[in-house]
Amino acid sequence: MDVAANCSLRVKRPLLDPRFEGYKLSLEPLPCYQLELDAAVAEVKLRDDQYTLEHMHAFGMYNYLHCDSWYQDSVYYIDNLGRIMNLTVMLDTALGKPREVFRLPTDLTAYDNRLCASIHFTSSTWVTLSDGTGRLYLIGTGERGNSASEKWEIMFNEEVGNPFIIIHSISLLKAEEHSIATLLLRIEKEELDMKGSGFYVSLEWVTLSKKNKDSKKYEIIKRDILRGKSAPHYAAIEPDGNGLMIVSYKSFAFVQAGQDLEENKDENMSEKIKEPLYYWQQTEDDLTVTIRLPEDSTKEDIQVQFLPHHISIVLKGQRFLEGNLYSSVDPESSTWIIKENNSLEISLIKKNEGLTWPELVVGDKQGELLRDSVQCAAIAERLMHLTSEELVNLGSNQYLFSVIVDPKEMPCFCLRHDVDALLWQPHSSTQDDMWEHIATFNALGYVQASKRDKKFFTCAPNYSYAALCECLRRVFIYRQPTPMSTVLYNRKEGRHVGQVAKQQVASLETNDPILGFQATNERLFVLTSKNLFLIKVNTEN
Repeated sequence: MDVAANCSLRVKRPLLDPRFEGYKLSLEPLPCYQLELDAAVAEVKLRDDQYTLEHMHAFGMYNYLHCDSWYQDSVYYIDNLGRIMNLTVMLDTALGKPREVFRLPTDLTAYDNRLCASIHFTSSTWVTLSDGTGRLYLIGTGERGNSASEKWEIMFNEEVGNPFIIIHSISLLKAEEHSIATLLLRIEKEELDMKGSGFYVSLEWVTLSKKNKDSKKYEIIKRDILRGKSAPHYAAIEPDGNGLMIVSYKSFAFVQAGQDLEENKDENMSEKIKEPLYYWQQTEDDLTVTIRLPEDSTKEDIQVQFLPHHISIVLKGQRFLEGNLYSSVDPESSTWIIKENNSLEISLIKKNEGLTWPELVVGDKQGELLRDSVQCAAIAERLMHLTSEELVNLGSNQYLFSVIVDPKEMPCFCLRHDVDALLWQPHSSTQDDMWEHIATFNALGYVQASKRDKKFFTCAPNYSYAALCECLRRVFIYRQPTPMSTVLYNRKEGRHVGQVAKQQVASLETNDPILGFQATNERLFVLTSKNLFLIKVNTEN
């Protein structure tokens, strides 16, 4: 896999507002409607053996409410009877009951090791579905929402391995041949990993196509698998089906291309994800490098040389690590010590305080950067674009959420940029501007950091507001600035204020945890195990 040139996220300055006044709390009531569900949502709690941060990220924080972005104000959930239930809102004051559109053929309660059932709206007439047991369904739906043409019919139904969730899918039509590409996520046990968490993350890119032109049924024609050590924040297939885009804390690598995994279990697998040679951490002032020493190592076996731009480490006469440092250090203040746990700890003092190092030794890939929870929220995360041919690394800011603005395009993602939250629309890798800055939520990057109990975060497809919810009850809405009907005066800057951005808070009448959260241009939908709440946010003109 070749490494392509670095790309950058180009901010559109006209979309930034350096004179933003902040959010003003509005006490205007928000109309809120509550629907009681016939059967509880099919929530699957984490098992005792799903204890890692990756399990929590992928499954523990799963959004059980699904928005059909091809049709306005249409949401779906799966209940514990195996029914896919739909609510389409036409008029808030005349809400109907959620209706059943499909029932899973399998009895979910019979499986102890299942994951949550997942669904993705591939196109206006296709849906991909997982029951959480390892079975993948491809369903032709007809025009959803049209009672005359809507009919959910299974076109593919097979076991495709261990349980998974669906994170993206697209519909392709090339040379009159229709195919569906879908992306499946698993967290699987790594039996040979004795020092790490013992788990790895697998992304399987499955392509389905018709068996023949005369047949209605589909079959798997291609399977590609990537492996990594962290659950991705974001993963999507390019609209042309030629590549993947992934936002992840740690990198992913293809372990096979176009084959069955069983045919390709070779020694390359262990080399893809091998134990790092060293670990390193950093603060604004210094760096700490930790190396596990061979048994019975003594001080005499170790030679460490510090230079302003260079480091050399020799263990028992063997060169362990040598190269140019990413930036300069103070060699006089840098030290090393042998710890009680038979490890070598090296402390390097930065000359350029506050500079974040993306790597320790220039060009060296043998180490792993460790970050604590505070750094994970504040330090840049790695954005990467993956295809079978290339890997593009991007430095970016804290990942906040993803949202579908145009269902024909890849989902957008929102990143923190200084205090603001910037929304980016990915485009195909063939375009010059691969990531387009399309909207800004002023100061929201700073505001959301104070919400310690936040669970879900999203925005309206037309960017008119952003919203987040806590684990229980409370929903926060942040509106874009709008013109003032009265004149305000900023005494500090001696100028008139022409517009104001409102913040509103809604408190749901329930003590059940929030399981799902979706936003449309007019409404917020909030799902608990027994109720579906609808909050009217905007009124379309």
